[in-house]
Amino acid sequence: MCGSARDADVPAPTRPAHGRPAGRLKCETGVMKQRYDHHRSGRVQNKNPRHNLFNELTSLEGAGYARYKSLQGEWRLNAATIEILRVQSDPFAPPSRVSLRFTPDEADLYEDWHSTPERRRALAVLLAKRFRKALRSRDIRIDAGGQEIVSRSSCEVGEDGSVVFRVGVQMPGRGRRIAGKAAARLLTEDLPDAGDSSLGVPDDEARRWLHSADDVAALRSEVAQAGLVSFVADGSMLARRSGVDDRPMTDGVSFSSPESLAVTLNLPHSGEIRGMGVRPGVTLIVGGGFHGKSTLLRALEAGVYDHIPGDGREFVVASPDAVKVRSEDGRAVTDVDVHAFVDHLPSGDDTRTFSTENASGSTSQAAATVEALEIGSRLLLIDEDTSATNLMIRDARMQELVSKDREPLTPLVDLIRSLADDHGVSTILVMGGSGDYMDVADRVVMMDAYHAHDVTERAKSLAEKPTGRRAEADAFSMPRPRVVDPGSVSAEVRGKKKVKAQGTDGIRFGENDIDLRSVEQITDPSMTNGIALAMELALKERILDGDATLAEAMERLEKRLSAQALERIKNSDFAVPRKFEVAAALNRLRSLRTRH
Repeated sequence: MCGSARDADVPAPTRPAHGRPAGRLKCETGVMKQRYDHHRSGRVQNKNPRHNLFNELTSLEGAGYARYKSLQGEWRLNAATIEILRVQSDPFAPPSRVSLRFTPDEADLYEDWHSTPERRRALAVLLAKRFRKALRSRDIRIDAGGQEIVSRSSCEVGEDGSVVFRVGVQMPGRGRRIAGKAAARLLTEDLPDAGDSSLGVPDDEARRWLHSADDVAALRSEVAQAGLVSFVADGSMLARRSGVDDRPMTDGVSFSSPESLAVTLNLPHSGEIRGMGVRPGVTLIVGGGFHGKSTLLRALEAGVYDHIPGDGREFVVASPDAVKVRSEDGRAVTDVDVHAFVDHLPSGDDTRTFSTENASGSTSQAAATVEALEIGSRLLLIDEDTSATNLMIRDARMQELVSKDREPLTPLVDLIRSLADDHGVSTILVMGGSGDYMDVADRVVMMDAYHAHDVTERAKSLAEKPTGRRAEADAFSMPRPRVVDPGSVSAEVRGKKKVKAQGTDGIRFGENDIDLRSVEQITDPSMTNGIALAMELALKERILDGDATLAEAMERLEKRLSAQALERIKNSDFAVPRKFEVAAALNRLRSLRTRH
């Protein structure tokens, strides 16, 4: 293929002293296209002042800071177009928002670098990271993300090969006066130079990222076709450096599948790949403390996202509908059908429409489980460390002490089998404290010093020994669907819209604070912002219309979620979220009401 990043025989382009390669082979013409001459200043001599940002900025030297607002709009440079989208109100306000756009000819990328959605998404993340590395000024900031490859507003690669960077710029000032010359250097030199430098991706670096994107897309397809719910490749590095450093541990133990659970799949670039394939049903992960149980589960939680090359989890994938559920004391629950887990309360409340402003550990976990199922999850991920013990298990002695007619809770151990057999909902569960789950597990993986062993037969043998425990339920009934009252989801405070993401902790939405600390598959603050914008989009486009069920509304929303759609809501850094995290935020909105 002409100009293919996969072709080893493509001649290496020559690199000038500044900017990206001097020529790229273009498939349409089959001839070398010479790069434009790039001026360091980024200025164009043009009689139209809107084409001369440098002169305009220098002319503002010493003017009042508010004059920066006169610059909003598009400005043409030699090699790109700058658009000043939003200008900060004063030097101490959040940074201004600026985009830098390259047409396909200006970006000059090989055609097959942007030939699939997976490649475009991976390339955008790579370019954002290169942009951040190329920046010479701390006054320009770009959201380059972490280890995950997700769609971000900070960089988009179009189907036609166009590229857009969106950055925050701290507009220079001296007190409340414009530092025009410094601003000119920032916007007409530092910004376009970083964009141009980031686009000069060496072929071997691009090939590594794009081949990885191809392989992961193929792996997800292969996993689904093989009837697996997750896959962990041999050689994966699951351990992270620390709780605040998500990069791979440099001296950790790499993963290796037990022979009995190993499957081999074929990828377009990596060829045959061996790893542990997890089949539908109930999978139990056991082992001693600090031996890697939760580390394996966290890798599977993150397996709903692609990862950058070198992360160690590139070939760890989970079903796209996998949801981590946990207990969460104090959260709000609104009209959730938890009767499969909670019934005949002493208060007499109807648990088919259970509501509380202050959920306990058990009721919050029951609600989180049901909410995930309601939106369509068919793979639940659960760790005993973050679970409510009384929702997980009631052993024989406790059953003898407290009779079932006095206990409203039905533990998961008695429902997990029906979830799998009757409803096709699989569970991967970390358990180190209760052997009763051996009775209901399809397979048991033991982590021993970060090495995985299949101990299913041994566990089944132990499960044959009676403990005296009696099952307290024999079937799980799926929850009734809910319809959200759109009037209960408001972002306004005294007539003004107020929506603000608060790191990964939560969202200020109108008059409500939404606590998201227990929604563990949120990757970073930009995704929290994406969730807030998705909620605004659902209101703006009347996706929450008072007729569609919440599941139907989230399905419609997911089809409309894109960087372009969310960008129209607000010019800010965001990552496009899944419908499950958006629904999790809605479910924690304390003003939420439903229609019966």
